[in-house]
Amino acid sequence: MSWGDSLQNDNWRQHVASGYTGERRVHLEALAELLPAHGLVSRMVGGEDPVLWVWHPRTGRQTIVFATPSNDGWQFLWSPGGQASAGDPQRAASALRDALDAGQPA
Repeated sequence: MSWGDSLQNDNWRQHVASGYTGERRVHLEALAELLPAHGLVSRMVGGEDPVLWVWHPRTGRQTIVFATPSNDGWQFLWSPGGQASAGDPQRAASALRDALDAGQPA
């Protein structure tokens, strides 16, 4: 591989990454819009590699939500072990609320 090939590969990776960044941001923003109705607060962090920081004001529990492409379309992933389709952000918001509210009295 020549230096020019290496440079072309780096440009291709940056182009693909920037395309994913835009789509990732769209999915995370769609989820973020739904979270207040579920009693959750969020903030987009990460600049060029956006993630969604989500917390439950009452319980103090928090997590980071990633959006990533998969064989089944885009997925939201969060700790510990949370996963939901980005195609159904309402379901993802409910699952996040349940995860961050787990074990807390109403």
